[in-house]
Amino acid sequence: MTQLLRPALAAARPVPSLDEAPLHLRPTEVEVDLGALAHNLKEAKRLVGPAVQVLAVVKADAYGHGAVPAARAFVGAGAAWLGVAIVEEGAELRRAGLVAPICVLSGLAGDEAAALVEHRLTPMVYRPDQLAAVARAVRAAGLVHYGVHLKVDTGMGRYGALPEEVGAFLDALRAHPALELEGLATHFALADQGDDRSMAEQRAKFDAVAQSLSARGLHPKLRHLANSASLLDHPETHADLVRPGLMLYGIAPAARLKRLADLKPALTFRTHITHLKEVPAGFPVSYGATYVTTRPSRLATLPVGYADGLPRAVSNRAEMLVRERRAPLVGRVCMDACLLDVTHVAGASIGDEVVLIGRQGAVAIGADELATHADTVSYEILCGIGKRVPRVYR
Repeated sequence: MTQLLRPALAAARPVPSLDEAPLHLRPTEVEVDLGALAHNLKEAKRLVGPAVQVLAVVKADAYGHGAVPAARAFVGAGAAWLGVAIVEEGAELRRAGLVAPICVLSGLAGDEAAALVEHRLTPMVYRPDQLAAVARAVRAAGLVHYGVHLKVDTGMGRYGALPEEVGAFLDALRAHPALELEGLATHFALADQGDDRSMAEQRAKFDAVAQSLSARGLHPKLRHLANSASLLDHPETHADLVRPGLMLYGIAPAARLKRLADLKPALTFRTHITHLKEVPAGFPVSYGATYVTTRPSRLATLPVGYADGLPRAVSNRAEMLVRERRAPLVGRVCMDACLLDVTHVAGASIGDEVVLIGRQGAVAIGADELATHADTVSYEILCGIGKRVPRVYR
């Protein structure tokens, strides 16, 4: 008869407490410079001036940097608001003790209003049913007043009431006296591309909606349009509040905008060499043999792969830093590993630091460079760094 082994295993290896800190053994990590985050927030404040508030966007785990530590750094540096995409992200910040106003930028989906009100989050709203849901939650919570922001779709095509739908929205708002129209917002579709005509058209539609609200006696105290690109390049869009995202993490949303601000990249994505081998010319490397050595070569194995956020698309394209030298990524990126050709890196050894994103000495590789190799944008690279990669803060 088969003997059950579970009791013996349990006795030999007790189940760890859920309160224990997670292990950090694998030599792959992300380091986040909280000072750089604070610097970038202060740079945004400098650019918009004291009359304009800054909402720091910390959605998607603060673009992979860690929502709670980043939010604390931004608030400490003067952010008046925080911005998240979904209610759960706002609730995480509240549970961590953050008390700054938090705007849920994507609005409400499904039955989220009760949780939104419980955590005192400010919603973007753009449909009458959203107003009704928030009003019900406000009544259930015993609150008298609750602020909401109207999102207007002036040309993005994603979220928001079209300008011609705003009148019906305002009619619906009158049925909910507990709701205060605290803000009016829109979002630019082409700010990072320097399309001034498109931005002017969107701004004209926004201004027309603002005028229609004023004609009804509604004067939202916060008008906000500007994302990182328009904050940097179009001061006429700053209004009462700006919503920078990418620039707060030290990356300009377009190459042409880099010169407009002193931004400090806050994230370093690093690993270490765990194996080295000497191989002859004609040696196939990794899955599919998409790379074959053309000379006797020294290959370094790294414990980082696409499960960690190194896109498979950068195979045979990207470079990494070893001993302050660029080394090419060769062969296909695997789930948990990849390979570098370090033939030209004198003294490369097991245990050497390898930087995927960040700086070694005078040499740097940015998230935008890795994004170019992956045919994507730096946002996706940052957000794609996996949860199993520990974040450490300094």
